Order: sequence, then C-alpha cells, then structure tokens
Amino acid sequence: MSLRTVLDAADIDRAIIRISHEIVEANHGTENLLLLGIPTRGVFLAKRIANSIKKNYPDFDVEESLGRLDVTMFRDDLSAKPNREVTPTEIPVGSLDEKTVVLVDDVLFSGRTIRAALDAIVSYGRPKAVRLAVLVDRGHRELPIRADYVGKNLPTSVTERINVHLTETDEEQSVVIEQ
Repeated sequence: MSLRTVLDAADIDRAIIRISHEIVEANHGTENLLLLGIPTRGVFLAKRIANSIKKNYPDFDVEESLGRLDVTMFRDDLSAKPNREVTPTEIPVGSLDEKTVVLVDDVLFSGRTIRAALDAIVSYGRPKAVRLAVLVDRGHRELPIRADYVGKNLPTSVTERINVHLTETDEEQSVVIEQ
C-alpha cells in the first residue's frame, strides 16, 4: 500500500476560504443561506465554511445557518451495510422553505450519498435551491450529480481510496490517496 498526500493543512484551509467566498458570491450575500454538513467530516467542513463566512460577513449568524443532515436511512445500500450509525439531523431554522441549502461533504465519488441527502431534504421542507460543496471531487459518478463548489478535483482510479483527515477527528489534517 502506498500513500500520497495531495492536500496538506494549508491547502485545506485555503480551499475552505475559497469555497466560503464562492458560496456567498453565488448567493448574493448570506441571506437565507443554510449550510448542512453530512456526517462525519462534512459536518466539520460545514462548520469551518460557516466560520470563514462569519469572518468576512459579521452579520452572518452561524447558529441559525449551520446544521447537519444524516442520510443513513435514505441510502440505497442500507441492506448491504445495515450496521451504519444513525446520528441526529439538526436543522437550526426548523424548515428549509425559501432557504438556499448548501450540502457539505468531504469527498464526492459515486454521487449516491448526495442522492440520499436530496431525498432526506424533502422531509424538512422545500428549499429555494440546493447546492453542493465538497473538499474533494474524485470523479467516477454513477448518478448525474456534480458539485457547485470544489476544493480540489482529484481524478483517481476506482481502486484508489481518498482519505480525508481533519483535526476534529484525526491527529492530522490532510487529504491522502491510498493505492
């Protein structure tokens, strides 16, 4: 097994800052903006993006604009992997109606997790728009899903694995390709 670091801590920080600016620019400000992190690492990335937005837009209310969306029960592979942990979904505003929802995840691969997230969102209202922010887009889509905001495009082979390490869950902060 060989490991190759493709993003270090500084690269990840720069990607978060860039993504946060792109989100605000596309939304024409921070009004009705809601970031929903997909567990596990997507939750931490969403929080980092929210804090980055707050630095530049002091009126941005992180507590009202940051949540988490557990997609476990909406996955199409649940019968194949029934031991997945279900974590709470937290929608800080109660309803997604008229919000621009930005789903945040660490790696976009087949698109199946995001499909599950889209199914889950319907349970909480009808957003004005849904966008997708990912730290890494590695290709190999099985569904017609694409990210609106990408930290790094990493074309990979199907046999390679992308490991995202964040200080909130791991001892380091990096993105590594494992062959």
